[in-house]
Amino acid sequence: MTITLAEEITLLSLDDESGEAKERQAASWAVAGGILLDLALAGRVSVAGGRLTVTDGSPTGEALLDERLALIAAWAERRSRAPKVTEWLTKDQGKAPAATVARLCERGLVVKKKRRVLGVFPVRRYPEADGSAERELRERLRSVVLDGAAPDERTAGLIALVHGAKLHRLAFPGQSRKEVAARMEKLAEGQWAAEGVREAIRNMQAAMAAVTVAAVVAATG
Repeated sequence: MTITLAEEITLLSLDDESGEAKERQAASWAVAGGILLDLALAGRVSVAGGRLTVTDGSPTGEALLDERLALIAAWAERRSRAPKVTEWLTKDQGKAPAATVARLCERGLVVKKKRRVLGVFPVRRYPEADGSAERELRERLRSVVLDGAAPDERTAGLIALVHGAKLHRLAFPGQSRKEVAARMEKLAEGQWAAEGVREAIRNMQAAMAAVTVAAVVAATG
């Protein structure tokens, strides 16, 4: 089963048993970035000078990507110039995770469960229903990051997003963060894609770094 980058990041962030989302804020930026990167890899959007342009509005055949592509196109059309990548990520990071989880439910990889906290507040959780996709994902990441296998384009892009959002512990629980981060940074900087795609990645990483710094400042202020 081929799933999107956003879905892969979401699977890494959801606890298999409880279905609770871990590192929610950072993961939401990575999920939004994953959708954008998939669209860039599919030739539907491009990034130049930090600005985002829809280059091909035709459907990809993947519902999650096509819905976002239509939203980007409509949003960009109302603006006087091409919007910045960071503007779209800021706009979409609060909404993309819910759309991505819904797609995972449709695929039967997670299941939605509802309960009430203190008998009043509704809470939704998404525990694992079929672990095959996540097992393949983690094996692929381990093969590249820990065992030195050459990544394909999408796996390298996923690693760049995970590294940019500092989700190392979600991807490699129990491993030395320092060791994993060093290897992921080297892979993220590799010449694995066209310059336009690499520029999109750099913009996403900058946006995720900015929100991480802001979160730290708010926590220590």
